[in-house]
Amino acid sequence: MASVFQSLSRPALPEVTLVPQSRGYWQTVLRKLMRDPVAMGALLVIVIIVGAAVFAPWLAPADPFKGSMIKRLLPVGSEGYLLGSDELGRDMLSRLMYGGRLSLLMGVMPVLFAFGIGTSIGLLAGYVGGRLNMVIMRVLDVFYAFPSVLLAVAISGALGPGMSNSILALTLVFVPQIVRVAESVTTQVRKLDYIEAARMSGANAFSIIRTHVLGNVLGPVFVYATGLLSVSMILAAGLSFLGLGVRPPEPEWGLMLNTLRSAIFRNPWIAALPGILIFATSIAFNLLADGVRSAMDIRK
Repeated sequence: MASVFQSLSRPALPEVTLVPQSRGYWQTVLRKLMRDPVAMGALLVIVIIVGAAVFAPWLAPADPFKGSMIKRLLPVGSEGYLLGSDELGRDMLSRLMYGGRLSLLMGVMPVLFAFGIGTSIGLLAGYVGGRLNMVIMRVLDVFYAFPSVLLAVAISGALGPGMSNSILALTLVFVPQIVRVAESVTTQVRKLDYIEAARMSGANAFSIIRTHVLGNVLGPVFVYATGLLSVSMILAAGLSFLGLGVRPPEPEWGLMLNTLRSAIFRNPWIAALPGILIFATSIAFNLLADGVRSAMDIRK
């Protein structure tokens, strides 16, 4: 739990274990992960939430946009409203299901984009080294002068409200962190004997990176990026809560928290439901990342 909120400011670099990324290695990792009850429980929670979001058009009991002013803020368990209704009389269960689509999209897409961009830049900086490495890393160090939360709000505020701008803002926040991990691992890998042997044999830089370096770099970067998913979920919800993300009347968990603030004293359970889902999803991603990190450490 503590690691989630520590990561909101400046996540620590993971310990890097350079091991041959063979098929047998990944089979061992998978077996260790499947024997971890906490990680499997977190994965089950994620599967349920993602499944409910993906199949919302078939599972949702009502239209998430259709409201009724005479049925405002019905309590949980009301007839026809399993999880009650919101401030406009819209079915909460339906809105939470549909809201998971946008919340997961805004939480996952920035990490995926940052993973691709950051890994590429980190590989280049780490393998080439020298002045190029210094220039890239010093430029990215500027982003580390600001906490992730403030940086995301500042970038999103400058770009303007909207889901696409929020995804872009979060991507820019996460790219420097992933670049640092990829650069650190690549710098270690390029000093190994078999890399030098490949270089002396006449292999070009692209071939060496693709064949010998990339396999060792992807593992640690993937584990780190998995941990960022929980942070991304919280930041994405925070941007929508501040009015910088998804716009009404679209259902999104962070935006729903904002619109339900006025109902917190009249019907606190209804107001808390989106926050509970944000909390559960972020914790599940964090626990799954911890399980993957532990499974990839074959020394244990």
